[in-house]
This record gives sequence, C-alpha cells and structure tokens, in this order.
Amino acid sequence: MKLLLKQKILSWFDSYNIYALPEGADPDCFEYSDGHIAYRVEGQLAWGHEFHIFDKDGRMLGRLSQEIFTFLPKFDLELFGEHIGRVEREFSLFVPSYRVDFRDWQVDGDFFGWDYSITDSHGKIAARISKELFHFSDTYVIDIPDERDALHALMVVLAIDAANCSGN
Repeated sequence: MKLLLKQKILSWFDSYNIYALPEGADPDCFEYSDGHIAYRVEGQLAWGHEFHIFDKDGRMLGRLSQEIFTFLPKFDLELFGEHIGRVEREFSLFVPSYRVDFRDWQVDGDFFGWDYSITDSHGKIAARISKELFHFSDTYVIDIPDERDALHALMVVLAIDAANCSGN
C-alpha cells in the first residue's frame, strides 16, 4: 500500500487528506479525488502540535500530541483514545535522530532529505518514506508493505514531520 501525503503550506492547523495511491500510479501524475482518500488529518490549535486522524468516513482513529516544555520534541501517540507509544527527537549534533517507543520500531535514513525507513527489531521494513520533489507544498510517498501498518506508520511520519518543522 502506498499513501500520498500532500500538505498545505503551514498545515499545522489546517486539515488535509492522505490519499491511497492506486497500484502502479505515478505520484507526479496522480489525480486527487475523494474516491482515493484513506485518511484525513486535522491540526488543532494547542500548546505544541496536535493532530487528529480520521478515516475516510470521518471517524476519529488517532491523535498525536506534542509534549510541551521539553528540550527536544516528543509526541504521544493515541489510537482510539488509548496511549500506544511515543516518538522523540534525540540529541545529535548534525543529523536528526529519532527514538520510537512503539512496536519495537526504529527509524533510519536522511531526515533532511526526507528519505528514510521504519523497520522493526528484526530489520523488516514497516514503511519507506520519500519526499517528492518539485511540488508547491510538501508531498511525501509512504510505501507500506503490510497494509495493517498504514495508520501506525502515518502517525510516526506526522510526528517526525512536525518535529523537523518545529525548529526545536
């Protein structure tokens, strides 16, 4: 399964759709339509970043909330109102580093260039994330081998994106 995340500029407080990219579709030629919506993300005005994730029918699935008053960004992940984990930016001098306290996942790659992967403790790929170039807004393709990991991978990607954009 591939998800296409196309953010609006300054989307922390906006709503935007996450699209399911049809098999073999080119992200650069993809026609955005309601029929391809997989999730909807709504940013909430709060201390720190807060995002609510809804399914295509408008049912709330999850929430990401940034812990405030911390040196480096930390995001709590909730699914159906229950805390399931955390994504934290770790201290490093030159390259951003993240710790995922969720499903024994880890993230590796180029966070500045937005080409990275999420793997489990056995090295199995849970998701590959790549930024599409030459778009007016940030556009990412999230390639998820197991469709059951889609919502979880989306939550991690949103947390990392918000942490990178926060400038902390």
